[in-house]
Amino acid sequence: MEEKEPLIILTGPTAVGKTDLSLKLAKRVDGEIISADSMQVYRQMDIGSAKIKSRDMQGIPHHLIDIMEPEEEFNVVTFQQLAKKAIADIRERGRIPIITGGTGFYIQSVLYDIDFTENPEDTTCREKLEQAADEKGPEYLHKMLAAVDKESAEQIHANNVKRVIRALEFYMQTGKKISQHNEQERKRQAAYNACYFVLDDKREAIYDRIDKRVDKMLQEGLVEEVKRLRERGCRRDMVSMQGLGYKEILGFLEDEYDLERAVYLIKRDTRHFAKRQLTWFRRERDVIWVEKPEFDSEEDILLFMLEKCREKQMPLKI
Repeated sequence: MEEKEPLIILTGPTAVGKTDLSLKLAKRVDGEIISADSMQVYRQMDIGSAKIKSRDMQGIPHHLIDIMEPEEEFNVVTFQQLAKKAIADIRERGRIPIITGGTGFYIQSVLYDIDFTENPEDTTCREKLEQAADEKGPEYLHKMLAAVDKESAEQIHANNVKRVIRALEFYMQTGKKISQHNEQERKRQAAYNACYFVLDDKREAIYDRIDKRVDKMLQEGLVEEVKRLRERGCRRDMVSMQGLGYKEILGFLEDEYDLERAVYLIKRDTRHFAKRQLTWFRRERDVIWVEKPEFDSEEDILLFMLEKCREKQMPLKI
């Protein structure tokens, strides 16, 4: 039987502290980091995506950051292809790949090598749904999805029009719920010898960090960043502008509400997003929960993670 390549995954809800821990972990295991974040792939979108700055990477190579223009569409299929190539390249250098980020479906697509090839080429259905979204709004489509696939509707936010359309398109073309399809895919065997860590903290601690992070983003110039993107022609229907922080500030810039309301919406929707992330990870198999309050220090967390990696007989250079 072929030996599976090692892979460390470090995920968890937004603002839980994944970035700092991933750097410390990468230093300990001679690793390189692959970002599993749907927004950090975009250039010129630094503040709102909480992107790590080059000077803070501490010499650790980072992959899948700043690789696309805001006008380009990034999705799970693209992520899977690029992440698998990055993993292979990192292993060729004899180092350990560490996937870090909070987009659960992206992580799942790589870990279980999900097959996306069954997507039909016919785009007629998608075009009709896109037209319905333009004419009747995202809530109309989301209600359509809830009527045929309640589970998917609960997992996908109404504003995520692309994913709502994808779920409806799948149902219309196959007669199956995409939630059931994803559940079947989730039962696949892992393609890697993986340690799948989910970092978590007390809910109030996460919410407090979310609020502070949003305040810091505004101080660093989030409004100016979105203004520049808008001036360059970025619109709300672009994938890149669906990101938390961006669509809310666009609403402010387009005089839909004042800045105070925009900030409230960003904080509220980011908290909701963190809850949805945790719901996703609780449904995943093979995860190792790392509850921060159970440890006295970050060093203790690292020692716990390293021990789990040793149990998997990973080729660590510690």
